[in-house]
Amino acid sequence: MPDSRPFPAADTLHPVPLPDGSVHAGTVFLAAAVDHPRMSIGDYTYASAHEPPADWAARLAPYLYEFSPERLVIGKFCQIADGVTFITASANHRYDGISSFPFAVFGGGPVAGRPSMPDAGPDTIIGNDVWIGQGARVLPGARIGDGVIIGAGAVVSGHVPAYSVVAGNPAKVMRSRFDPADVTTLLEIAWWSWPIDQVLAHEHLIVGGDVAGLAAVARDEPVPRQ
Repeated sequence: MPDSRPFPAADTLHPVPLPDGSVHAGTVFLAAAVDHPRMSIGDYTYASAHEPPADWAARLAPYLYEFSPERLVIGKFCQIADGVTFITASANHRYDGISSFPFAVFGGGPVAGRPSMPDAGPDTIIGNDVWIGQGARVLPGARIGDGVIIGAGAVVSGHVPAYSVVAGNPAKVMRSRFDPADVTTLLEIAWWSWPIDQVLAHEHLIVGGDVAGLAAVARDEPVPRQ
């Protein structure tokens, strides 16, 4: 990579340049790569794949259709590794009766209102600055807090508290990344809402562990939220 280069704009499709002047096709800023009516993706969130798909939305959320009632919402500055899948609510079957077989999908009458179809499910919400490790699965209706780290291969459901580390199947909270007071401070700072120039100016604090230092910046250098 070049020694020095400007930070790419949020609408850049392939933000990682290679030494030969080409770009890394397997890494995209998702907001530029995805055009799906049921997906909302924040600036600078990226995904990577060893074999880049033609359709990033279908790769990441294969059961989220244009007519799905639920949404997938992903915040800013998230990092999504190869093989991550968001299994959204349209993948669900009814499981409260004798059979879960989706008869209506195959015919025998109209689909709408058929007893074999489940009710609409909840949205899946991913916060800001979430790192999702290789091959993780995020299940329907999961609510992942800001700053969460999800281990490789984890199967995640339910509510995951901000700034926690989860791993396993089913995923469990292994630890919190910061003490409760620092978590509260970080959520109030919400550095991901700063202009990118301000983020880069304080990169050393944002990727470091100095919560008090970052709080001082937020106090002394107020910036407009984006």
